[in-house]
Amino acid sequence: MKTHHLRTHRSDENLTREGQLAWQLAAVATDPVELDDDVVDMVVNRVIDNAAVAAASVTRGPVVSARSQALAHPVSIGGDGATVFGVDPGRRTSPEWAAWANGVAVRELDFHDTFLAEEYSHPGDNIPPIVAVAQHVAAARGLTGRDLVRGIATGYEIQIDLAKAISLHRHKIDHVAHLGPSAAAGIGTLLGLDQETIFQAVGQALHTTTATRQSRKGEISTWKAHAPAFAGKMAVEAVDRAMRGQTSPVPIYEGEDGVIAWLLGGPDASYEVPLPELGEAKRAILDSYTKEHSAEYQAQAWIDLARKLHDEYPIILDDPDRLESIVLHTSHHTHYVIGSGANDPQKYDPDASRETLDHSIPYIFTVALQDGAWDHETSYSPERAHRPETVALWRKVTTVEDAEWTRRYHSLDMGEKAFGGRVVIRFADGAEIVEEIAVADAHPLGARPFGREQYVAKFRTLAAPVLEADEIERFLDVAQRLPELGPDELAALTFTAAPGALVGLDVPTGLF
Repeated sequence: MKTHHLRTHRSDENLTREGQLAWQLAAVATDPVELDDDVVDMVVNRVIDNAAVAAASVTRGPVVSARSQALAHPVSIGGDGATVFGVDPGRRTSPEWAAWANGVAVRELDFHDTFLAEEYSHPGDNIPPIVAVAQHVAAARGLTGRDLVRGIATGYEIQIDLAKAISLHRHKIDHVAHLGPSAAAGIGTLLGLDQETIFQAVGQALHTTTATRQSRKGEISTWKAHAPAFAGKMAVEAVDRAMRGQTSPVPIYEGEDGVIAWLLGGPDASYEVPLPELGEAKRAILDSYTKEHSAEYQAQAWIDLARKLHDEYPIILDDPDRLESIVLHTSHHTHYVIGSGANDPQKYDPDASRETLDHSIPYIFTVALQDGAWDHETSYSPERAHRPETVALWRKVTTVEDAEWTRRYHSLDMGEKAFGGRVVIRFADGAEIVEEIAVADAHPLGARPFGREQYVAKFRTLAAPVLEADEIERFLDVAQRLPELGPDELAALTFTAAPGALVGLDVPTGLF
């Protein structure tokens, strides 16, 4: 890997193209280096993972809304159109709207892959816009599954490299500001665009996807699922404009009125961004990890620890009145984003939205501890959140920052990088139970790491309520043959809901 030094430049410094981060990202996207076999396998896993969580959310309100918006738009004249999850593949829409609908479906349950470092990210969010473009122009450009896999690998590489170096949340910018550039670059790789065109697309995608992180603060709304879908949609449109010769603000990151100077660390800030050398394989996807549980990633290990405590220490629940407090000693980010350090009263409110509860580690730990399990639907139900014994215990759960867990959270040594912590359960008589966990069971270094078998099982489990058995197996066959798919097969990378599964849903109306 090489390190790109990033800082603000005055206009009179006339920063060259080669000195700009957007140009270097475009260089990564245009590098023709082949992918390693384990990277190709992981891309297939994540395509399956995305489809699994999209299937589980296909009847949920935000997904129904986004799908209805997408289907209100006809196929644009430049290609054959792209498919929308849940709908017959013969009914298509333009690629930017397919990216929108499928992006919301993938993100709605907060149940797909993650990478956490200086910034947090869900790099699987790159997949919907890249697939949508591939489907739209596959026939015209002769694109294959191999081209699609390469584009997805670029999206992962760039978003993860940016997340390793540049914190957005520290400056109250939403994390999808790294997704716009990565998706644009991934589409550039897919299409084989030149470096100048990708450079312009990356700049436009960044410029249009910087927003505040209020979308993940306080009363968290349905926009949480839409934000990455919007970034993917903007990336598709940015590539289209750049292909037509339209230019973007330059230098977008480094300008004296640019992103660093006014949205991030300020005129004196600097960052060291790791990027692959020319000819170096893109392997960043292997640094990311998926979720076994439908909750914010930093809750994954805590759910596993809570299940273990439920089984091993029944005393915790036998007489809850004896329990004085539960304190989770954890990283800065976990404490301040999903813990009591956020100072969000909504994180302790039984009437809070699902989006808020899946960003409340006090709630998640309480329910997993009491139930010894976690479910993507029932664990968030209003009935579950309102149980008196749950509310009573929930309000005894707090978080504190622990410097060592913060250090491990930010470590770029994947062997010690961790997202868990230590729990101290104190009883009224002074007795304590102390346990800790570093990574989730499903993590590559966890007790039960996810492999192809687990990704396939996750798809079968989540898709079973809404897809017919034959459709489940058809999709899994196509997805696992992804690297060998021809142009005429890319449209099959979707699924159709079972007859009647989408009937009777409250489909909202709007302008379109």
